[in-house]
Amino acid sequence: MIVLRRMAGVAAVLLSLAALVGVVRLVAPATAAGGEPPGVARQLAFLRAALDDGAGEDAQALFPEGYFFAHVLYGLARVELGMREPTRREESAREARWALARLESPAGVAPFSPELAPPYGVFHQGWTNWLRGGVLALTPAQRRDPAEVRRFAEASAALGAAFDASATPYLAAYPQQAWPVDSTVAVASLRLHDTLLPPRFRGTVDRWLDGVRQRLDPRTGLLPHRVDPVTGAPVEVARGTSQSVVHRFLPEIDPVFARQQYLAFRDRYLVTPLGLGPAVREYPAGLDGPGDVDSGPLLLGVSLSATVVTLGAAQRHGDHRLAGALANYGEFAGLPVQTPWTKRYALGALPIGDAFLAWAKTARPWVPDTTSQPTLSAGVPFWWRLPLLSLLVAVGVAPWLPVVLVRRHRRRTGPSSAGGGAPAVVGGDLPATAAGSSSAGGGPSAVAGGGLPAAAAGPPAPARPLP
Repeated sequence: MIVLRRMAGVAAVLLSLAALVGVVRLVAPATAAGGEPPGVARQLAFLRAALDDGAGEDAQALFPEGYFFAHVLYGLARVELGMREPTRREESAREARWALARLESPAGVAPFSPELAPPYGVFHQGWTNWLRGGVLALTPAQRRDPAEVRRFAEASAALGAAFDASATPYLAAYPQQAWPVDSTVAVASLRLHDTLLPPRFRGTVDRWLDGVRQRLDPRTGLLPHRVDPVTGAPVEVARGTSQSVVHRFLPEIDPVFARQQYLAFRDRYLVTPLGLGPAVREYPAGLDGPGDVDSGPLLLGVSLSATVVTLGAAQRHGDHRLAGALANYGEFAGLPVQTPWTKRYALGALPIGDAFLAWAKTARPWVPDTTSQPTLSAGVPFWWRLPLLSLLVAVGVAPWLPVVLVRRHRRRTGPSSAGGGAPAVVGGDLPATAAGSSSAGGGPSAVAGGGLPAAAAGPPAPARPLP
């Protein structure tokens, strides 16, 4: 019995500590408007070690762009961190160049077709060019490597020429397959070019925007998930996994149009399933569909990957309440493991997930916004944490209720005979002792007046002398 009580006490302490950790993760700041977001530098240290150990190749086994995404997101998060923390710029530029070299290596281009325009398709060229521009953005203009400047200008020119020659705003990422999100990244890299180098793509960007507005998804009014590669006509409804990336890059192209699109996305895809925190649906409210390798399994219609990436989109749009809520929810549900040197989520089992999260947490503008955009404040109620906090308090308190009830019972009934004290009186009679005592003759216990049992051991008490 004593062992069971001790085990119950240990379990109660552990549950209470787990609940307390959950409370801290829900309320402690998990994002930063400026400077280094909490834990991101240690997360990137974990990611670099994981990539050196083959995390990119492991991700490639999960989906066709796994190797590419693992490296490009690491490089982009390094650029973002360097932009936020000037003391990290040199280190960030070095690591971003390392990632860029992996994108252009045989392993980086292997899944893509060199026969497309531009070569290897708009997905590969768009993300790679965005990272090239980020490397230049980390370096003062007078110290930039002329070879890097020339490569960025040439790659941008190839992208611009492909868009100018296309009858659709959406170039192919694979043969006969086109997704608007990929072209959005590529056009953002052209806007970045015109920020860092002498501008030359204003006309290309304006024509692209006109084509996009003519080909929006009729159900949601958003950029569709997939389109006909020849005409650009929508063939699949807007989905959370691509929308979350679109709204990270569209503000770099046209902030006003981007804000309109973002608000429509937030209204149709942001949900709070079971009232336990914000999340992003893969399909718009009122429509369900299957998950795939990009969205992952859909629970109550929610895509985990879309939810993670939307954190960055919200932060890029200045939607700090939503960004903070998503970040705190990730800290609570993401099972982070921390050391003084590293941080990883999901116990470090899926480094590609850490890459997406690090990239989302470091989101910031790369192309200056000259428009006046109103601050976003709606979308997530200020009390969104209360249901989860109430649940955590219940989990932390519940194991102690039996202890409290037992102590209250002991205070009401007095000390137990098992503890060596006098037997408790119940109903006016004293119970027999635990040992089965008998009279000297071996018969039943002698009963003294008042129904008291004879003692189990020792000689009988001497008779009281008569007066």
